[in-house]
Amino acid sequence: MSGEYGNDYVMLSDDEGNEFELEHLDTTEIDGKLYMAFLPADMEEDDEDFGMVILKVVVVNDEEILSTVDDELELNNVYARFIERLSDDIEQ
Repeated sequence: MSGEYGNDYVMLSDDEGNEFELEHLDTTEIDGKLYMAFLPADMEEDDEDFGMVILKVVVVNDEEILSTVDDELELNNVYARFIERLSDDIEQ
């Protein structure tokens, strides 16, 4: 993902109506499914607790929405892919 035009931020709300602002880090496709990685927008740069949020793009009623990844094995595989991709970006 290019930072040429600045960071991308999205505002999401959960099922209870709580709103969260997230900074988009990267998007990847794995086995035909699209995943997006985010960081909380209010996270400090020196914060040691790396709270990456991974969401999956799903289609509901012909509309794409972001959903949590409930399967732990799927989540771990996607997390590993994002860490690898983000590490490669940092090295370059």
